[in-house]
Amino acid sequence: MLNLILAYMCQRKYTLDLLQEMNMLNAKPLQLPMGSHLKLSAYAGKRLSDPEIYKRLIGKLIYLTITRPDISFAVQVLSQFMHEPVEEHLATAKHVLRYLKSHLGQGILLSSQSMLQLAGFCDSDWGSCGDSKKSTTGFCILLGHSPIS
Repeated sequence: MLNLILAYMCQRKYTLDLLQEMNMLNAKPLQLPMGSHLKLSAYAGKRLSDPEIYKRLIGKLIYLTITRPDISFAVQVLSQFMHEPVEEHLATAKHVLRYLKSHLGQGILLSSQSMLQLAGFCDSDWGSCGDSKKSTTGFCILLGHSPIS
C-alpha cells in the first residue's frame, strides 16, 4: 500500500475577508490576475486622496502571495507604486481581487512523495519599466513538485 502524505495550504477565508473588506464580494470574477501588456506609470494619473487604502490592500496581497504564487508578479508590480499610488494602480489592484474571487480555494500542494530535488526557474523582461527602464525579473523555486519560493 502506498503511503502518501499531502499538505494543502490555502487562505480561502483570508481571501473572502479581504474581498468583503474591499466591497468586492459581488464583483465580476476574472480569469487573469493582470493584463499581459499593462504598463503602469508612477507619473501618470490622478493621485489617490487616501493612499492608505492602497497601501493596506497591497500589504494584504503581499501576505496572500505566501500561498498564492499565481498573483506574485501582479502584486510585485503594484507594490512598486506604494509611495504615491494613482487611481489606475488601485483599479489594477481591484482587478487582482476580481481574479482572486474566481479562484478562492487555490493554494499550494505539498507532497511527501516528491523527490528532494531543488529546481529553479527565472525569467526577465529587459527594460520593461516605462518610468525607469529597469528590468522586471521573476523566479520560482520548487522542492520536488512543490513550490517553496
